[in-house]
Amino acid sequence: MLNISLAAEKIGSIFGFPITNSLLATWFVMAVLIVFSLAATRKISLVPSGIQSFAELIVGGLHDFFASVAGQYVDKFFPLIATLFLFIITANWMGLLPGFSTIGFYHGSEFTPLLRGATSDLNTTIALALIAVIGIQFFGFSIVGPHYGKKFLNFKDPISFFLGILELVSEVSRIISFAFRLFGNIFAGEVLLAVIAFLMPFLVPLPFLTLELFVGFIQALVFSMLTAVFANVAVSHE
Repeated sequence: MLNISLAAEKIGSIFGFPITNSLLATWFVMAVLIVFSLAATRKISLVPSGIQSFAELIVGGLHDFFASVAGQYVDKFFPLIATLFLFIITANWMGLLPGFSTIGFYHGSEFTPLLRGATSDLNTTIALALIAVIGIQFFGFSIVGPHYGKKFLNFKDPISFFLGILELVSEVSRIISFAFRLFGNIFAGEVLLAVIAFLMPFLVPLPFLTLELFVGFIQALVFSMLTAVFANVAVSHE
């Protein structure tokens, strides 16, 4: 029987710390990015070739794209937004690889997959959202200075105080928006693929798989681009 779980399944523990299938997938994503980074920078040359050329193409293309969003602050924002984009798109696409959600073991009559897409776990997307929002506040305070805090707590008059509370609520709501947008789209896509593959396992899932590749790219782009936009708004003058 097809089993779909909203929460990530526990597959073991280390020193009492639970290890879920989505956490294991997250470690695989981190390993892929680390290995790729080390391979691209192992022998850096002025005339790039091979994997260094590919890495420079990716980084340069992302920098040019985000420069149109972040403007003069792109160099300050770029490490965060590029890292978010690369991590999310790698996690989204790795979740579509053969073996994810299909290889595992049985607990009685219930099947537990060994690997599950990292971004199909709400815990992962909330963590990414927290990193993005905390990074935005960091840029605000580091570029604007202590004056940035008056955006949230301003006792000059009742209207300014009320607007500050609204801004504070808006910042907190971004965490929910970031997390649930990414989680909802990726989890829904995995459920769709699982149902289609269960009902019609041959050829039929291929168009849906192509669609999910596109959705994975769009969600990574939207998440990182919104982070850049909100960071740019944070450092703008009042």
